[in-house]
Amino acid sequence: MSIRIRLTRGGRKKKPFYRVVAANVEAKRDGRFLEILGTYDPLKEPAEFKVDPAKLDKWLGQGAKPSDTVRSLLKKAGYSSKTLS
Repeated sequence: MSIRIRLTRGGRKKKPFYRVVAANVEAKRDGRFLEILGTYDPLKEPAEFKVDPAKLDKWLGQGAKPSDTVRSLLKKAGYSSKTLS
């Protein structure tokens, strides 16, 4: 079972809000997930990205791979690239 750290969409039409979650690769985008790791709000100025570092490290340590979008958000937030590869 492969685990992916990715975004799930919430909010309403034209007002997106995302949760950063650890989910099985085969799960739907807004389907089942294993744990919520943080949030991303692109509508705030500047965009607000919050993630729990302890939970993130736990899942990365278990072999979870971040999606391309989450990887770029983590780099912008200042997480080291060693843990993200």
